[in-house]
This record gives sequence, C-alpha cells and structure tokens, in this order.
Amino acid sequence: MRTSTDTGQGGHTAADADAGAVSSAGSGRWRGMAVMLLGGTSNQVGAATGALAFPVIGPAGVVAIRQWVAGAVLMAVGRPRLRSFTWGQWWPVLSMAVVFGSMNLTLYLAIDRIGLALAVTLEFLGPLAVALASSRRWTDLACALVAGGAVAVLMRPQPSTDYLGIALALVAAACWAGYILLNRTVGRRLPGIGGSAAAAGVSALVFVPVGIIALYLNPPTMAAVACAAVAGVLSSMVPFLGDLYALRRVPARFFGLFMSVHPVMASLAGWLVLGQTPQWVEGTAILAIVAANAVSAGTVSRVGASTAGVGTGSAGTGEGSTAKPD
Repeated sequence: MRTSTDTGQGGHTAADADAGAVSSAGSGRWRGMAVMLLGGTSNQVGAATGALAFPVIGPAGVVAIRQWVAGAVLMAVGRPRLRSFTWGQWWPVLSMAVVFGSMNLTLYLAIDRIGLALAVTLEFLGPLAVALASSRRWTDLACALVAGGAVAVLMRPQPSTDYLGIALALVAAACWAGYILLNRTVGRRLPGIGGSAAAAGVSALVFVPVGIIALYLNPPTMAAVACAAVAGVLSSMVPFLGDLYALRRVPARFFGLFMSVHPVMASLAGWLVLGQTPQWVEGTAILAIVAANAVSAGTVSRVGASTAGVGTGSAGTGEGSTAKPD
C-alpha cells in the first residue's frame, strides 16, 4: 500500500511540476513583455529629453555625454575583467564599441533632421531584418513583412523629404543589425554582460575627443548637460537592464519583432516632449506595425513550454540578442 501510494503521489507531483513549469513560462513571458514596454518607454523618453539639448550643444554633444554616462553605468554594473581578455574576445568587443557609437551618433543626427518618430521607425529596420532572416515561423514572417511595408510607407518620397536624414537613420539601422550580430559573438565568448559593458566603456573613451570638440564649439549650459545625462540614464541603464531581464523570459525571435513598439513610443514621446505630431498616414503606418506585433505576440503566447525553453536558452547565452544599450 505504501509503495502504491508513494508511486501515485510521485506521479501527481510530476504532473503538478509540468503544469507549474508551463504556468511559470507563460507568466514569465508576460513579465518579460511588461519590462520590454517599460524599457521602450524609458528609451524613447530619454531620446526626446536628449533632443531638448540639441539647440545648445548639438546632437554630437548630446551623444558624447550619453556615451560617457552609458560607459560609466555599464562598466560599474558589468565590471568586466579587461586584463583577462584575449584577442579573440577583444576584436568583437572593439567592433561592437565602434558600431555602438556610430549607431547612436547617426540616430541623433537623424532625429535632429527628420524627427524622433520617423528616425526611430527607420532604425527599426535593423532588428526587423535580423528577425526576418532568423525566423522559421510563417506567422513571424508575415508580421515582419507587414511591419516592413508600414516602414516603407513612412519612407515614401515627398517634396519635403529630408533624404540625408533618412540616410542617417538607415545607417543607424545597419549599425543596429551589426550590433545584434556582434552581440551574439560577444555573448558566446564572454560570460554575463562583461562584453557589452567593455564595449560601452571603449565607446565612451572614443567619444572623449568628440565631446570635447562639440562642447567647445557649442558651450553647454547646466540644463543642456542635465538633459543629455538624463537621456543617458533613461536610454542606457533602464532599457539595457530591462532587455537582459526580458531576454531570459521571451523567445529571441519574438524579442526582435517586439522591438516594433519603439516607433510607437517614439511617436508618443516626440508628441508629448517635443511637440512633434505625425500626420495621419504616419500614424496609420505605426499602428500597422503595432498590429503586426500584437499578432506575433498572440501566437507566440500559445507556443508550448518546450519552445519557450529553447527561446529562453538562446537569449540567455546572448544568442539572438537584440538588446541595445543606447
């Protein structure tokens, strides 16, 4: 009797454990989504706050201060052991530092010319392209194509089109895609966030002469420096740590597609902080991106626990990470 009872209890416990694992995976995914939304909001509010300093210190001055703040914060959090790095670890870190700085500089130059919402939406082409290339589900492909079509609408030629601003945003998109791919390599070769922290630190050093020249040519005020510093915190520390949390709780492909909320957050931040109101065509295109993302989120949430485990594992090791510590 005792053996039978023990066996029955053991089977019941295993079933409960399986059910608990599925429930935990589902709740963890929704928590990850909530954190991603918080990080996206913080990121774009930070970008809008930094744009307030453009008239005083210019985009280059804002980016320099942001890079300094990002480097200081991420080096303090990651604490990379730089002396132990091998050349095989250093070259992707150095490459990521160059891409990191170029991505932020070209994005802020684009924001200055074409506005926050359009610049961020075009920049999203980077992770969208990576998500499309790595996806194996027809639903993800369809959602990515819908989002890509909406971005094409945002890029349509008009008499007032600023092609240089669009080109700068597309360079930022290419840099973001490169950052994603380099982040995978760094994630394989360096544990934790040490590699990303080292890249942020190197990028901050590279921007020391850039910042000195920019701030010499455009003497800063305390308010402008404060706006740039706040942008560094809101657009670096909060989204970076949030992405690390989310990447361990959502599938990596879905993470890339979910980044499409950033144009929406940018549009809202641009409207509330900078007074930039998109036209109805732009608003419709952004809503199409949101709809594509919602469909992807709904289908991913029905995937079984085994698929969630695979996605979480790849994200946790840095595989497929699209985290962007702006």
